[in-house]
Amino acid sequence: MDSNASRTAKFDELAIAYSEYYKGKIQTIPKVPVRHLSDFSVWYTPGVAAVSLKIAKEIDLSFEMTGKWNNVAIITDGTRVLGIGNVGPEASLPVMEGKALIFNFLGGVNAMPVPIRVRSKDEFIATAKALEPSFGGFNLEDIESPKCFFILEELQKSLSIPAWHDDQLGTACISLAGLFNGLKLTNRKIEEAKIVLMGSGAANIATAFLLFAAGAKPGNILMTDSHGILEPERSDMDKLMLNNPWKYQLAIKTNSERLKGPEENAFKGADVVIAASKPGPGTIKPDWIRSMNTDAIVFALANPNPEIWPDDAIASGAKIVATGRSDFSNQVNNSLVFPGVFRGILDARSKGVNFDVMVSASKEIANFVKDPSPDKIVPSMDEWGLYPTVASAVARKTVELGLARKIDSREGFRKTASEIIEANRKLYLKLLDDKLIKDLPGGGK
Repeated sequence: MDSNASRTAKFDELAIAYSEYYKGKIQTIPKVPVRHLSDFSVWYTPGVAAVSLKIAKEIDLSFEMTGKWNNVAIITDGTRVLGIGNVGPEASLPVMEGKALIFNFLGGVNAMPVPIRVRSKDEFIATAKALEPSFGGFNLEDIESPKCFFILEELQKSLSIPAWHDDQLGTACISLAGLFNGLKLTNRKIEEAKIVLMGSGAANIATAFLLFAAGAKPGNILMTDSHGILEPERSDMDKLMLNNPWKYQLAIKTNSERLKGPEENAFKGADVVIAASKPGPGTIKPDWIRSMNTDAIVFALANPNPEIWPDDAIASGAKIVATGRSDFSNQVNNSLVFPGVFRGILDARSKGVNFDVMVSASKEIANFVKDPSPDKIVPSMDEWGLYPTVASAVARKTVELGLARKIDSREGFRKTASEIIEANRKLYLKLLDDKLIKDLPGGGK
């Protein structure tokens, strides 16, 4: 077993052992003082009825008088979990708990795992709509493609709270952030770069549309899937038009040279490859990278293992390489995005989120790296100042776009986000110090 595979196996072993020990990653605790049992007369009956009556007259007061303003549901049907596929809602729960932990620790967001057992996209949409009164936003997660596109589009149109599919929008947002700095380091402009999107699932379809919003020329983008390069004369176009109109639209709009054939053909002369494809080294061949332009940029983002190991990509001529993993340089991972984005849209009580908001977030993440280098194109997750910075940019952008219920300045939103995140982190550290959160079994070795 090589060193990379051995390292992955060790993480797997620890994850199973720790999950059995802690029996869940998150819990809820009260946030109001209960000094005597008589306090429940305020927090519950009879006093609570007055709050309910006030909200009944003005529903938006639910954002100000309950925890709705900071509550996010992480909703999944378990049909496309990480790189392991359709494992069902129960098996998706440890992943959703991990997501909730990151939401809370990095963004101060009360995120709740909500795996649901549904059979169709319509049933999923109906369930999400029924849950809307309890939450300030939805994070959709690990839903198979193309179902995820239908669900996101319908929820974004019909809800009065933001709906975000992190596999699409979060991955696209951090990919664009990393690309901004990668292009800067290789003296390229996004309007001129030839970009290959390897894999045409949820992440890269959203990435394509976000690249358009950021100024990339559609004709300079090539998309590939397991059948080869996307182009209008492919034999499956009629099927795509019916079953995946987003992918069909991109087949028409991209690839102005009308290149055809297997996916390796797309690499020839490319400046950038963003892969969100089949996990595992060997998916991208070293020869394919050698056929790219000088100073190539390669994002191999499949989880749990990238399409090519970073050292192999660099040995093949890539100047900048990123993966989705924290144990390599340049972790292009949506954990750098969603805590700050949700902090911002929640603080602004936003009614929605769109590509303009996402471009703003991507620029903020890229600019947070003051001195980018080939080994540092995005911040790391422990750069705590990132999240209130992104939150304030996002919140202010929703104000400018007329989506916000709550109006404030950029600095005002930054102060709010910083206070919430800092208070949440202090609470967590206090629980650790007081041993109210148990130490890792065996000392965590």
